[in-house]
Amino acid sequence: MNVEKHKTALLELKQSLLRAQETGDQAEQTVELDQARVGRLSRMDAMQAQAMSKETGRRRRQKLLQIEAALKRLEKDDYGYCQECGDEIAAARLAVDPTVLLCIQCAEHSESR
Repeated sequence: MNVEKHKTALLELKQSLLRAQETGDQAEQTVELDQARVGRLSRMDAMQAQAMSKETGRRRRQKLLQIEAALKRLEKDDYGYCQECGDEIAAARLAVDPTVLLCIQCAEHSESR
């Protein structure tokens, strides 16, 4: 397994999410509900956009935690091994999502429960 390639991918993903977080934080701010300045539909649109931004921010923060955990696994030489069965996770699976914790068999098994 090419550990440096995965580490680089994780660090690039982390930087990308941190850059997106800077702009996303502004979109999560409180919506102004001044009826004299903004119509009812515009306020509803703004509130919906705010809710979507908050959920996007929550997902972004969750992904950042997953990236940090993957980087720690890299440091401890535990990266790339399934946390259920201990087998090696396929390189193609790690290429799609370098933060995965389970091999495809264990992931499928856990979804069917």
